This record gives sequence, C-alpha cells and structure tokens, in this order.
Amino acid sequence: MKRYFVILSATLAICLSGCTGKNSQTDVKAAADTLAVVDETDFGDSSAKDVVKKVPANMIRSGFVVISEAVPDVILEIRYYSTYNFVGTRIDGYEEPVALMTKEAAKALKAVSDDVKAQGYRLKIYDAYRPARAVAHFCRWAKDADTSMKRAFYPNLDKANLFKQDYIATKSGHSRGSTVDLTLFDMKTGKEVDMGGTFDMLDPSAHPDYKGDLTPQQIANRQLLRQAMMRHGFKPLYSEWWHFTLRDEPYPNTYFDFPVTFK
Repeated sequence: MKRYFVILSATLAICLSGCTGKNSQTDVKAAADTLAVVDETDFGDSSAKDVVKKVPANMIRSGFVVISEAVPDVILEIRYYSTYNFVGTRIDGYEEPVALMTKEAAKALKAVSDDVKAQGYRLKIYDAYRPARAVAHFCRWAKDADTSMKRAFYPNLDKANLFKQDYIATKSGHSRGSTVDLTLFDMKTGKEVDMGGTFDMLDPSAHPDYKGDLTPQQIANRQLLRQAMMRHGFKPLYSEWWHFTLRDEPYPNTYFDFPVTFK
C-alpha cells in the first residue's frame, strides 16, 4: 500500500510517493497558497489525487503554536535542524531551529512544564511536529550505504534492520502535530538528567522499561519524566523513553507536511 504526502501551491502539485523510492528525489517546492494533508483513513487503492485534501495554509497553522511561546520555560535542542542526529545531516523540512505543536498538545505540555518546574526541573525538547518530508528523508537514508553515525546512535544494530525492528517507520505520529521528544533538565546541576542513554539511540536500551545495565537512579529518572507526562494527558511509546503523544490529539488521522519554521 502506497502512502502519499502532498504539497500544493496555486499552480503546482507535487506528489511524494512515501518511501517507495519512485519519486523520493523530486525537488519539492514550498507551498504558497495552500497546503495539502493526507488523511490516513483515505488510503487504499485510490490514486494520490483522490486522497489529497486542500487546506488553506493559515487554517493549518492556526491550529499550531510555537512551543517556546506557549511554554516559555522549555529549553530547545532541535536535533533535526542540526547535523547531530542519526542521519548526520539537517533533515528535510527543518528550516529553522524551532519546535511546533498543536494548541491542545502545547496546553498540556505547559501543565507538564509547571509540574516539573516545581520539582526543580525544566523540559528540554529535541523534536515535536515533524513534516512528512522529513520522514521520507529518514526512509531514503535507511536504504543508502551511509553508516557515519552508527557509533553514536545505533552501535548494536545493523542499519538494514532498522525498519524491521520498528526503529524507523514509513510515517510518524510526529507529523500529526501532537507528539514530542523530550527530556528533563536539572536546574540545580545545570545539566540534563541522566536517563541512561541519549535521545534517538536506536537500541533496546532506549525502551522505557529497560532495566539492563541502568542504575536505580537512571530508572527513577525515566519514571519521573514518564509519570509527569502521563499525569497531564500524554501517553508514552513502548520503545522510546523520550517520546510522548497527547492522548486526545486533535488530528489523529492526519499527517501534515508544512515546514518547521517561525513563519
């Protein structure tokens, strides 16, 4: 089954055929007048033109906020805007080092921030809304020969197995706008809290319930973040201690592809 992520301008529509590779090298132009999103429930044997939904750009963006404006206490380290990530290059769609999120998720995240701040911590965000084109970038990378970041991010796994073992997917909940990757920052020490592993470590040790060689303190730190997020409406992911999605997300079946930017 093919999954299409589409961007429309007033005069041009360009279709990206998910991770099938047929059109993944297309030079995509940024949308000017309208953006298109694809609803998961529309997928089937229909062609791309049948599943595209035109949505005014300002309507989409009005449902999203800049996290650092909605949650002033957060610290940002947008890894996919930098080259320090498992791919080793800036990821497609990350035009500025900013984090975006749906209004509903940001409101819940503000409650989490207030909660952990009272305990002496701040939230540090690595990623939030992720354009579909960024996911397509991951997919292309997963099929090429580059392993330059293996030691830092997937030392114990064969790159060829990252899809099979669910470390990389052909579409991401991040593209729905209500998922965030984050950790805790200790205001007393001025350092990130020790979670027993880095963000985006593609390894079983990243699972929230992994015990392995973690210390009791590292396990407790993961639970501290997990419990704070769950208290305020987020649900965790079984394979990543840093990944949480708003339970009642406003766009549960919709995957967006506008770029990550302040504009």
